[in-house]
Amino acid sequence: MRKEGPLEKETIKSVVIKPNMGKYDDIINLEHHVSKNHKQMSIYDRSAQFAPFAALVGYDESINEAGRFVEQKSELSSDKIIEISNILNYIQQNISSKIDVNIIYFKKDKTKDGGKYLSISGVVSNINASTKSITIDNKNKINFDDIIDISMPESF
Repeated sequence: MRKEGPLEKETIKSVVIKPNMGKYDDIINLEHHVSKNHKQMSIYDRSAQFAPFAALVGYDESINEAGRFVEQKSELSSDKIIEISNILNYIQQNISSKIDVNIIYFKKDKTKDGGKYLSISGVVSNINASTKSITIDNKNKINFDDIIDISMPESF
C-alpha cells in the first residue's frame, strides 16, 4: 500500500460518476474562472483568433502578377521611323502654333518584361531634342523611341 504525503491529500479529489451522467455534467454548473494575474481579453482580440489568415503572404499577389498580360514592343519599319521623325520636325518648327496631336506609344511595365500601348491626344507644349522627348499638355512626357504612331488632325 502506498503512503500519501501531505500535498497529495490536498490535490486528490474523488469524482463520483453517476449513471446517466453526461460528459460535462460535473463541471457545467461551476462558476467561470477569472484570472487574478491576467487582464481579460477584449471581445475584439478574442474574435481575431478566429479570423482567416494568409498562410503564404504575397502568394495571391504573385499569382495575379503572373497572370497579368503585357505586350512586347513591336519594332517599327524604317519608313515608319522616317514618317514619325518628319512629323516631329514639323511640330518642333511650328511649336508656337499649339499643334494638336494624337500619339500611340509604348509604356514599359515596371515589374515585367514588356508593357502596354497607350494613346494620348492633346496640344504639344514642348519638344526636347536633347532628351528626345515630346511633352503633351505640359504634363505627359513621351520619349521619341516609344512613339509607335503620331498624327495631327490637320495635315501638314
